[in-house]
Amino acid sequence: MEIERKFLIKREQLPENLENFPFRRIEQGYLCTDPVVRIRRQDDDYFLTYKSKGLMSREEYNLPLTKDAYYHLKSKADGLVISKTRYLIPEKNGLTIELDIFHEEYEGLLLAEVEFPSKETAEAYTPPAWFGEDVTWSSEYHNSTLSQGRNISKS
Repeated sequence: MEIERKFLIKREQLPENLENFPFRRIEQGYLCTDPVVRIRRQDDDYFLTYKSKGLMSREEYNLPLTKDAYYHLKSKADGLVISKTRYLIPEKNGLTIELDIFHEEYEGLLLAEVEFPSKETAEAYTPPAWFGEDVTWSSEYHNSTLSQGRNISKS
């Protein structure tokens, strides 16, 4: 079960020392958006992911893919292939902020996600001051929605 909250971030609000945090280069495409079936290249690792319906909480299953299988499936992606850099920033209470800085079609879009061990922890979470609007309850900011080329507001 994936339990996460998602927030818009303004570029001027980014942490000053962002380059000091570990990061991953991510490329992902969607074979289907209902239900969500995603392929992802994360640095040199490749995955096929299934996600159930939901906003803050939903089931997620990841299966490893070979590089060849990823590129074969990538050509079958429905919509845009999303490219982003994900920074991993330590947060209070042992949590991690996953800060996504989007590239290409969504250049300028910045989203932060925080995953939680329970719904109660997620609901009680107070985000840091540099976080913007909470978009957890908006499917507009799901990557599967973004892959369909939707125009969204970039802060």
